[in-house]
Amino acid sequence: MNNKELKEFLDEKVTIYNNPKFIESDPIQIPHLFSLKEDIEIAGFLTATISWGNRKMIIKNALQMMELLDNAPFDFVLNHQKKDLKTLDNFVHRTFNSKDLQQFIISLQHIYSTHNGLENVLLVKNNKDNYQNAIHYLKQVFFEIPHQQRTQKHISDPLKNSAAKRINMFLRWMVRNDGNGVDFGLWKSHSSSNLSCPLDVHSGNVARKLKLLKRKQNDWKALHELDLKLRKLDKEDPVKYDFALFGLGVFEKF
Repeated sequence: MNNKELKEFLDEKVTIYNNPKFIESDPIQIPHLFSLKEDIEIAGFLTATISWGNRKMIIKNALQMMELLDNAPFDFVLNHQKKDLKTLDNFVHRTFNSKDLQQFIISLQHIYSTHNGLENVLLVKNNKDNYQNAIHYLKQVFFEIPHQQRTQKHISDPLKNSAAKRINMFLRWMVRNDGNGVDFGLWKSHSSSNLSCPLDVHSGNVARKLKLLKRKQNDWKALHELDLKLRKLDKEDPVKYDFALFGLGVFEKF
């Protein structure tokens, strides 16, 4: 396929998958349960954090997390007392356990009470055109308070060459605003042009088959390579092609 044909092919797939039907089988359904901005942010961040493995299990465990937070995640994060964290004692999703969830609640309280929230912490600064440094800064802020060492592995660091798939997915949810009802477009201080595709096995394999990606590892270097190609197809909204790559991989076994 030449560039024109590739763009037409991928745009068609975006149209198929970027609509409210997509929500039914995707973890993004969890933040869609809420209407308050901060509830959506926190529900989205916690859900994205456990988004690896079986999708039905991700959704089931994310719903359980919301119940443990009294289905009011922002209020729980901001106003919890130490004793309230005991209610999270039995939570587990793969290697993310109750100790990690408790630390996430404490660190999120720190971010909202001291750093003006996730939208502010993840702002792209210094005329950068992607979130590499912003995600690194999030990890610094997240763990600048006393914390369990084991929990650090659950926040990726792109400056250590991680593709940061789950945080990039969360950023897509919060920043993209195309009026189609899937992504939220809540963060008006951010720009869709800076977003990167959440790179995983499915999207990586499809990108390689379509010759959008040569690098074999799914790391930040690969993500940067993919960014450059997708931004040639749509410089304002490159990450819309996540719907195409993901849909082709997961639903069409491309």
